[in-house]
Amino acid sequence: MTDLPDFTTIRILCVGDVMLDRFVEGSVQRISPESPVPIVLRKATESVPGGAANVGRNVSALGGRCTLIGAVGDDPVGAELRALLSECGRIDPVLVVDAARPSIEKVRFVAQGQHLLRVDHEEPGDIADAAAREIVAEVEKRIGEHQVVVLSDYAKGVLTDALIAEVISVARKAGVPVVVDPKSARLARYAGASVVTPNAKEAGDATGIAIHEDEDAERAGAKALADADIDAMLITRAGRGMSLIGRDGAVAHLPASAREVFDVVGAGDTVVATLALCLGGGMAVADAARIANAAAGLVVGKHGTATVSCSELEDELVRLSRAGMVSSQLKVVSQAHAARLRAQWEREGLTVGFTNGCFDILHVGHIQILEFARSQCDRLIVAVNDDASVSRLKGPTRPINHEADRAQILGAFGFVDAVTMFAEDTPYELIKALQPDVLVKGSDYTIEQVVGHDIVQARGGKVVTFDLVPGRSTSSIIARAQAPAE
Repeated sequence: MTDLPDFTTIRILCVGDVMLDRFVEGSVQRISPESPVPIVLRKATESVPGGAANVGRNVSALGGRCTLIGAVGDDPVGAELRALLSECGRIDPVLVVDAARPSIEKVRFVAQGQHLLRVDHEEPGDIADAAAREIVAEVEKRIGEHQVVVLSDYAKGVLTDALIAEVISVARKAGVPVVVDPKSARLARYAGASVVTPNAKEAGDATGIAIHEDEDAERAGAKALADADIDAMLITRAGRGMSLIGRDGAVAHLPASAREVFDVVGAGDTVVATLALCLGGGMAVADAARIANAAAGLVVGKHGTATVSCSELEDELVRLSRAGMVSSQLKVVSQAHAARLRAQWEREGLTVGFTNGCFDILHVGHIQILEFARSQCDRLIVAVNDDASVSRLKGPTRPINHEADRAQILGAFGFVDAVTMFAEDTPYELIKALQPDVLVKGSDYTIEQVVGHDIVQARGGKVVTFDLVPGRSTSSIIARAQAPAE
């Protein structure tokens, strides 16, 4: 769980191979008497934007805006693709016409949820020089309006070596990060990119290292980064999750979170779109990768070229937090996000507890009251005084530990579901905003002295006090530490 950026304020510039994904759905009842092949009784046909256009769809579904730059032929498929994209609302399609090439179309035949056959309509080869120049000109004209550039490479001819180099150069000059979904074993052609997201096979082909275990992914990532001027590699590994390897040597292995896999079509597009939006919102690469991993777990549970909504993603992050699959740092959320979590838990019929404190030097007394608080509710939100309020309450020498450290330490406990901070001397306004069902405080307060008791009791909630552990406090720990040795 983390405080997602406001995706509605973020614009992604996506350049790549756009295509039309067509799904012919039906049922199979018998085998053809003419040859040993199944006969599909067609029931429905669905057409959706695919390839780089599916990155745009994913950005739009999450609430962001996407300028989509690609090439189509002068044909009915290209016209249909334009029309479908115009219906997406938050996608601005800039589709250059290359009359010498047909628009790319993939037709998948599906029966009883299983793919039987795919038929592709395309002509391999690089796009015309004039079309490539037009694409670069559009990137140069629009780069200043966007927070992240995505290169969605399906190896269909739009992203030539020269075009990739020019687009990355434009982005770097503008200070805009570049995320690449590659289809080439020559990763050096993406030099200058911020993050490249190959799957395990692609990373293995690029480095000559077969990726089975985490250590293989680390070696492959390190070799790729040494061979190419790329800041980070995010290797997607299907059921093994993802591995993030940074140029600084940092490594993170993210377990897969999918509950059930129905279809992997377009999952890489979901990863790239989510990663780009999170980076555009100012998140660190490691945190953005964790969010993208959660989005991937959702989309593979859907059929076809699917997308994920922001509300689905937030719900999934809540689920992962409950399952202990979210790092301590990602449990630290803003007050606004804490309120959204509280509302989500209420919709699920769960009771929400609240407790607060400075938690400056964590000791057994803290642990026991937190464990007790969690035993009184289904979900526990812990509010932490920020540094300035601790100084006002405890004196200028406090806190000992920075607010971010104190919050992350609390998030490491499985019995804590979310941590948020407040700047006031008391959490009264925060309690008013969260409307918890249970309010827990130490027994050095009477019920009437507990800040926010009136708010909780007015809505039928309960206020509970816990007997403190004698002789355990941050002040006494500091006093003993400062006492001269005997």
